[in-house]
Amino acid sequence: MVTTTDIDQFTEECNAWREALRSQREEFNRMKNELQEASAHITSKESLKAVEHYQNQFDIQLSNIHDVKQSIKMYAKMCALQPAGDDIMLSEHERIASDYNDLQRTLQELKHEFRQFLISYS
Repeated sequence: MVTTTDIDQFTEECNAWREALRSQREEFNRMKNELQEASAHITSKESLKAVEHYQNQFDIQLSNIHDVKQSIKMYAKMCALQPAGDDIMLSEHERIASDYNDLQRTLQELKHEFRQFLISYS
């Protein structure tokens, strides 16, 4: 059974996730700019393919950030409207937490790969 305390905790966690995703969105937009600046100095075909790969990945992940953020926002609204005791809220919270954590892992991996790419072309 989901209690009012649980709902408050869910809401706080949702707010933290949304803030983290806002920060990630800003970071990925900065990385897109870094890539654009770096690409001006890259001439090899292989490296230009990597640039295109990162451009595509940044666009995909920015879209994923938006989608997960919207899911969290909709869930937070649902929490505000649902009475305590609704186990559907708990299962939805677990699903969104899983989506959020999966996205965070993907974003961290991409950031690491991109940093390695920039280091190799500095």
